[in-house]
Parts: sequence; structure tokens; C-alpha cells
Amino acid sequence: MEHRVDTDQKDCSPLRQTTRKLKETKPNMPDESPQAQSSAFHPTRAKPKLVFHTQLAHGSYTGRIQGFTNVKELYAKVADVFNISPTEILFCTLNTHKVDMQKLLGGQIGLEDFIFAHVRGETKEVEITKTEDALGLTITDNGAGYAFIKRIKEGSITDRLKTVNVGDNIEAINDQTIVGCRHYEVAKMLRELPKNEIFTLRLVQPKRAFDMIGQRVRPSKCPSEGKVSSGRETLRLRNRGMATVEELPSEREEEASRKVDDLLESYMGIRDVELATTVVETAKEKQSPEEFGTALDSLMGEFAFPAEFVLEVWGAIHQTGI
Repeated sequence: MEHRVDTDQKDCSPLRQTTRKLKETKPNMPDESPQAQSSAFHPTRAKPKLVFHTQLAHGSYTGRIQGFTNVKELYAKVADVFNISPTEILFCTLNTHKVDMQKLLGGQIGLEDFIFAHVRGETKEVEITKTEDALGLTITDNGAGYAFIKRIKEGSITDRLKTVNVGDNIEAINDQTIVGCRHYEVAKMLRELPKNEIFTLRLVQPKRAFDMIGQRVRPSKCPSEGKVSSGRETLRLRNRGMATVEELPSEREEEASRKVDDLLESYMGIRDVELATTVVETAKEKQSPEEFGTALDSLMGEFAFPAEFVLEVWGAIHQTGI
């Protein structure tokens, strides 16, 4: 997705000689207009690269990154600016240094958004007794191999453990490392843990500035979650394929994506704005729930969406009028 601006001086003399030869071999051809000749020697200038400003969330100087096409490359660019390893970055937020899951960098970045990178802080181990089927955790991931806690349900098992916080990276379950696992895989592992048994989570909390220490962040649901607030265009990042600059989604498309994201949380214990947006885009091209389900299996079969989930998603999307 690099758009280069070529500032080098070009020698156009060979091109002029070629033009003269063409005229000599085709004497009956009319001369080109001055406008046509001008456009031949002055091609349309390419758009410049997109440049984003970035800081480390716990405090740093301001750097600039450009030339990335996916989330992993974005993290590598940020790491290079601050001379750290990309594996040090747990996740990024947009326009705030706080651990605010409503501002989490997902599948879209506004062209004027400021990127804050949250890096590894202290490691802690927590023992949990699974007295209920659900732990009350919503899991997401950074698109580069780290799964972390996006929401803690009030009154749940995990909520009663004040050492577990939103933003904590889940590094291991019972000493089994999960680095490199997607969020839905981690959620599945946690659901399948035996009931009434003790298990251990190894967590890595993001490094925080002094004014952030001790905060236990539990963001409430917000209609604007995942919405990019700045600019009429956004940079759309994908786990597969190249990033593209696109127009902001319509209000109906945003509403449909929010509904799908809510259903992902209720069925699977994950939230993923990019995944929800992809599901909505897939539904827009289909004529029936059966065709929609077949397309989802083909596109993202690793999720193994149950039939009742597909039907509910189909209904929720079309209720928005898309």
C-alpha cells in the first residue's frame, strides 16, 4: 500500500527522440495537441504515503510511521521507531493513552488518528476456581499473536478477582503458552476447562504511567465502540490481504456491525470489529441464510459458526435495512 512521490529529476531526452522517430515513420498522422504532449511528459503525480503519529502509551516522544499494509507491519513500524521488539507491544489504542477498549485499534484507522502503543508491563499468575460455566471474560486479540481481556462481566467469577483487569494479555493457561493463538481459540480453551477445578492464568499487564496505576478499567457498552471518529476516509486493515483506504461505513452498516459484534460476544465470548464488519459485507452479497452460511464456512470455516448463530446474524443484519 505504498504510494510514492518521485522527487528525482528524470532525463526525458530519450523519450523526445522516440517521439520524433514515431513522427518520421508516420508522416500522415496529425500532430498531437499541446495538451496531449504535456500530459505525456508530465504524468499524474502519485499520492504521498499515509503518515501516522505514534507514542508509547506510558510516555515517550512522538514518532511517525508509514508504509504498513497490515497490523503486524504496523506493530513492526512502531517498534522500530522506539527501538523495541514488536513482541513488546500488546495492543494499540487510538487518540488516548489509556487502556480504553472503546478506542482499541481494530480493522480501521482514521487518517488523522494518533496511535498509542501499550507495551508489556509486569507479569502475574492468578489461580481461579471455575465454579460456573462462564468466567465472565470477553477476549479479543491484537492481530499479531496476543490475546487479551477486553471486558469483564460485572458480578462474574473473574470480576471478583481484583488482580485481573481489562487489557491484561493472557500469556498462558495452566502453563500452556497461548502466544500466537487467535481470540476465539483462547475463548474456546477457557470454555472447555473442567468445572469446579482450579486453573492458572499467566497474565501480562500493559505498562502504565504513574497516573494510570491502580485503575481497574471496565468499559461499558457504547454505541460508538469500534467507530472511527476522525476523517471521512479510513485505512482498512485486514488480517489477510492488503490495507485499503475506504469511505467511512454508513450508519446502517455500523449498526449492523455492532449487532454482529454483540452476537459474537454472546455466542463465543469474543469481540472483533473487523470480523463483524467482514460478516456484514458477506451478508450484503447473499440472497438467503443458506447462501450466507455457505459463504461464511468458505471464508472463515475455522470459527465453525453454529446454524442458529448464522440465522440470528442474518436476521440482525437485515433488520438494519441493509
